[in-house]
Parts: sequence; C-alpha cells; structure tokens
Amino acid sequence: MLDPYIPLVLMFALAFGFAVFSVAIAPLVGPRRYNRAKLDAYECGIEPSPQPVGGGGRMPVAYYLTAMMFILFDIEMVFLFPYAVSADALGLYGVVAVILFIVTFGFADLYVWRRGGFDWE
Repeated sequence: MLDPYIPLVLMFALAFGFAVFSVAIAPLVGPRRYNRAKLDAYECGIEPSPQPVGGGGRMPVAYYLTAMMFILFDIEMVFLFPYAVSADALGLYGVVAVILFIVTFGFADLYVWRRGGFDWE
C-alpha cells in the first residue's frame, strides 16, 4: 500500500544525506584563510568605511524600482502561464479570472508609470 511513496522517501533520505555530508566535509576541504579580523569576536559589525566598497556614492533608487518591476512582471507571467496551458479547460470562468488579474496588474502598472517608475534618468 505504501509502495508509491518509496521513491519520495528515498529522495528525502538522499537530500538529508547530502546536507549532512556537505556540512561534515566543508571544514576538511574548505579554504583556510584565517586572519586577525576573522578570529575577533563579532559584536556589532565591521568598521564602517567612508565609501562603499564597490565605488563612490549611494545606489540609485531607480535600481530598486527596476528590480521590483521585474518581480511584478515575473509573478504575472508565473500566474498567466498555467492559464495559457489550460485555457480550454477553464472556460468562461478562466477568461473572467485572467481579465480581472490583468486589470489589477494594469492598475499597478499605471500607478508606477504615473509616479515615474519607468523613467530611467
């Protein structure tokens, strides 16, 4: 009766074994580049530097807006793809649900557009 679950149990056992093996072997084969800063007690972070390590100045806010827009469009595609695959089986209910979904995202896109989220300047 439980025969269909054997592959699932084996997969979990394999994943658990790999996790334990990775944690156990890491200190043996990992890099050993110790210095005084790494051996000090960590209390409140590293000493602040006057400039970011990657270059001068702050990150522009447009970078974060672009990242958030990418996430929104990505989520939209993740939800629309299953509808595209099974559109004929969903019928009129599926069409109405997708139209409401697209209209909701359309309002969000209009809001971002009116606030200047698509302007890269």
